[in-house]
Amino acid sequence: MPSRREQIKMTDAEVLSFLGEEKTVICATNGVSGWPHLMPLWFVVRPTGPDEASELWAWTFAKSQKTKNLERDARASLQVEAGLEYQELRGVMLEANVVIHREIDDVLALGMEIFERYTPGLGEGLSDEAKEMIRGQAAKRVAFQFVEQKRVSWDHRKLGGVY
Repeated sequence: MPSRREQIKMTDAEVLSFLGEEKTVICATNGVSGWPHLMPLWFVVRPTGPDEASELWAWTFAKSQKTKNLERDARASLQVEAGLEYQELRGVMLEANVVIHREIDDVLALGMEIFERYTPGLGEGLSDEAKEMIRGQAAKRVAFQFVEQKRVSWDHRKLGGVY
């Protein structure tokens, strides 16, 4: 009989679907004083190749504390979770090495993706005004590429109410 851990583990497809539904990732970096620094980020999931593997990407201000922390130590832990009661809990925790992208075209492209994902009812896409605002923001930001090293996932709904 499989362990409880194996029973609640999500498949790759389930993880991808879950990340597509959720909107906020908590990013933990190593703070300068040694304490974890946790901050929420909006994110997108980008394919890494034809094998349907994917990575989380996010952006933030170049002068932010999380950027400074990642410049010093490129490791981060990420967590996305959902559910209120035990039998509903599901989530994904990733340990990742972070590549910081500073090239304006890369940061701008990511900013466009983020705004398209988080702006409901776009229909025809971003307006020229929104694109101009994102261009202005991109000049002050960096893009984070989270290269997964380890993954833990859980979906307590798979237990069918039996604990």
